[in-house]
Formats: sequence, C-alpha cells, structure tokens
Amino acid sequence: MKRKTNLILILILAGALLAGIFDYPKYFNQGVDFFNHKFSFSFPHFPDKPFKLGLDLQGGIHLVYEADLSGIEQRDFDSVMEGLRDVIERRVNLFGVVEPLVQTEKAGNYYRLIIELAGIKDVNEAIKMVGETPFLEFKEVKSDYEKIVENNQKIQGGTATGTMEDPFQSTLLTGKYLKGARVEFSQVTGEAGVALQFDEEGAKVFTDLTEKNVGKPLAIFIDGILLSAPKVNEKISGGRAQITGKFTVQEAKDLAQNLSAGALPVHIKLISQQVVGPTLGSVSLEKSLKAGILSFLIIIAFMILIYRLPGFLSSISLLIYVILVLAVFKAVPITLTLAGIAGFILSIGMAIDANILIFARMREERKEQKSFETVVENGFNRAFSSIRDSNLTTIVVALILFGLGTGFVKGYAFALFIGVSISFFTAIVITKNLIKVFVGTKFEKWEKLWR
Repeated sequence: MKRKTNLILILILAGALLAGIFDYPKYFNQGVDFFNHKFSFSFPHFPDKPFKLGLDLQGGIHLVYEADLSGIEQRDFDSVMEGLRDVIERRVNLFGVVEPLVQTEKAGNYYRLIIELAGIKDVNEAIKMVGETPFLEFKEVKSDYEKIVENNQKIQGGTATGTMEDPFQSTLLTGKYLKGARVEFSQVTGEAGVALQFDEEGAKVFTDLTEKNVGKPLAIFIDGILLSAPKVNEKISGGRAQITGKFTVQEAKDLAQNLSAGALPVHIKLISQQVVGPTLGSVSLEKSLKAGILSFLIIIAFMILIYRLPGFLSSISLLIYVILVLAVFKAVPITLTLAGIAGFILSIGMAIDANILIFARMREERKEQKSFETVVENGFNRAFSSIRDSNLTTIVVALILFGLGTGFVKGYAFALFIGVSISFFTAIVITKNLIKVFVGTKFEKWEKLWR
C-alpha cells in the first residue's frame, strides 16, 4: 500500500513538473542552453507555446456591420443573421484569427453584425478579410425582359434617352444555400469555371428555379456583378450549377476558395470600426495576476493556520491545481480574457472547498479515537458524495453555458468545466495521497499537526 502511494505521488509530481515547464519554459530552456554550451550537448528546447489572449488583453479590431435585409421576409431575419454570423466566423477562421468574436445584435429596426478580431492591428486588413467574402445570387429575367434589353441597347447606342433598367429580378437562391465550390474546366473550350453544390434546401430551390425558367436566361451575380447568364434548357435536379465568365485559373481558384469559405446570404455595410489598444489590457492583466498571487498566498496562510499540516498539504495540492489548469489553458488552447482570468482566480478559492470539507470530516473521525489510517479513509469517503454532487452540478451548468452561449461565455464555461474537473482530481487524489504518506510514521501521532 505504501509503495503504491509513493508511486502515485512520484507520477503526480513528475506530471506537475512537466506541466510547470510547459506553462513557463523560460528557465528550463536557459538551463538547457547552459549545459549545451558548457558540455557541448545538443539538447533541444522545451516548446514555448504562448497563452492565447483575448481582444481586451492584447488589442485588436472591433468592427460593426449593418445587414441589408430588404429582400428578406421578416420571419426569416433571425435565421439569415445566424447564417451570416456562421459565414463570417468561417471566413475569419480561415485566415487563422484566434478565437474571433462574431455576434449579431438588433438595434431598433436594424440588424447588426459585431466582429472582434484579437491580435489584428491593421484595420484595413481586417476589413478586407471580412469584406472579401463574395455575395452570390441567382436572378431570373423580368416578364418584359426583351423589351428592357432592347431599350437599354438604344440608350447605350445614343438613339434613346432615359435610365437603363436591370432586366433581372432577385430569386430565393443565394449563397445562403451553398454547400461547396470548386474549380472546373470546360471539356469543350478548356476555360476555367467554378462548380457549385447547394445543400438540400438550396437544391430544391434551384430545381424549382430552373423548371420555372426553361428556355430563359438565368443570371449569376457575384457582389452585384453579372458573371454569366446561361440559358436554361431543361429542369436541373441535384443542386449543381456552374459559374463561367472567362476566368483565369487563379481567378477561378480565388472565387472557389472564397465561396467555399462562405458566401454572404445578404449584403453588409461597415458602419463602425475601432482599433483596441493593448495598453489597457496589459495594465489590467498585471493587476489581475497580482490579485491572483495575493489570493493564493492568503488561501495558503488560512489553510495552514486553521488546519495545520493538512492545510499545508492541501496548499501543495492547490499549487498543482493551478499548474495543471494553466497547462490545459495553454494546450487546448483557451483564449484568456479579463473575465476568464477573474473566473480562474475565483476558482482557486472554490478548489479548496473540497479539502475543507474533507478535513472537517477527518476531525470528527479523530474525536472518536480511531486509527490515523481509518481517519483518513473515512474522512475522504464520507466527504466524497458531497464533493461529487457539488462538482457535478457545477459541470452541468458549465455544459449548458457552453452549449447555449457564444464568444466569451463559451470560453468562460469551458474554463469553468476544466477548473472544476481538475479541482476534483487534485482534492480527492493528490491531497489524499499526500496525507497517506504519513500513515504508519511517527508524525501521525503528533496531535498538534492534525487538529
């Protein structure tokens, strides 16, 4: 039994040491450099992966767009905005932006899209990143198509005056239904084009549209520009279409890539842009870290003062908890924001709750003059069900928050889930094995250490 306890502790301490180096590899790598230089070794550095910081800590870009829902039925506004948000998220993710925050907002009668891109300092780059996403739409001809075309030709030729009219009218088929796009070459002319595949709903709309327009042109527009208007010879099923427009191969590739990333279901207009500086975030981060360290020291002092040696051992367990949580934050990775850091600091206090409950049970057992080993086992066993239920309810709340929340809420919920799960492990496994080291030793009889 003693050997098993020692083995578990060795594994836990080795894991904590490894996690600690992963959290902050600077001094380990300096040691590697010293030995490599001193003894001509060639040991590699430990990977130095940085923590991922949110917009409020490292600065970035805050953009607000207004969506044009004029061509959408009111009952579809919410679903269209959700689709728009998903498309923009895919777009910025494609460019490697860390944990972008993309959310929708209704202000009066206006629907807006709010985008926060942490770590991006060039606002023009950010606008380009979002704005490059093309708006794809299919248009059918108006009932007086031929008359409009003839009149437009006369105006262009200078034989008539007036305003040119668009001979096409919008349909329900837009990039909202696009499932994928790829480059395709014509077997006849060899020209590059872009093949489109619509989802199930889009395929049905496309089938109805081609059936309705047999013998007529069906126009394909990208960002309001007419690319092609092929004539529909028959009803087309299966949801496949092709865009042709005398593209170069590179143009076809770019268009296919942008459409695959997500064509916008509606037009959007940039109404506000703001560059968030990292200075305020750095100051806040420094103060938060000081608060965290101070809280940690106060908790340690409290535990040692009230619970003596068990309190000291739980402080070691708490230190390992902090190291493991930071390692998970770094490895996953989880984007750290001020709200998340505040939640983490709060979780340090919560992590010690389980140990307090266990130690209270141990004191009750000790009053009954039981052996030290029985006191330890009964203390942990009697407190286990309460600790388990408490942690499970918190985990359920975290999962609900993660499932229903967005952006920062998801990050906070995931951080809470990680924190509670690890604190359960450190309280039940690490603290217990640290205490069991003293079973059968002369220290178990020193009342002052345990009361």
